[in-house]
Amino acid sequence: MKLTESQEEYLKTIYILSKNNKKVRVTDIANKLAFKKPSVNKGVNALKELGLLNYEAYKNIELTKKGEETAKEILKRYDILNMFLTEVLEIDEEQAEKEAKAMKYAMSEETTKKLDQYISKILDLGDLDCGYNSDSEKCRACVKITAKNRFKKKNKEE
Repeated sequence: MKLTESQEEYLKTIYILSKNNKKVRVTDIANKLAFKKPSVNKGVNALKELGLLNYEAYKNIELTKKGEETAKEILKRYDILNMFLTEVLEIDEEQAEKEAKAMKYAMSEETTKKLDQYISKILDLGDLDCGYNSDSEKCRACVKITAKNRFKKKNKEE
């Protein structure tokens, strides 16, 4: 299933809000994205029809298992692109953030996977001795920090 950019943005936002607040309402999404409630309602209902979330008017919004997995994939694509742009290509963080947001919509799952493997290879993640799992949010956060430190060290040596 191919989602639109706005559907991906809604799904990602719902996922992040649910991890922070546990309860997500249309108002929360509208405030976070600076959208009007009727627009958010329309977007939420479209995601509901796709089976990505459970929602009844004036109630909490909950991601389905499929919705949560999809949101994690969206975040993973962004994380991988952002890390590649900032750490490998050394692009300014603000610029990299904008470009990663735009690029993530165009990347296929296969390309994302290959870029993830490439980053893992150049960072030599095999020596982390922690059972690195690229599907784990905690591992991806750890790798971001590791990547920054390793690239800083590498650049100082050169």
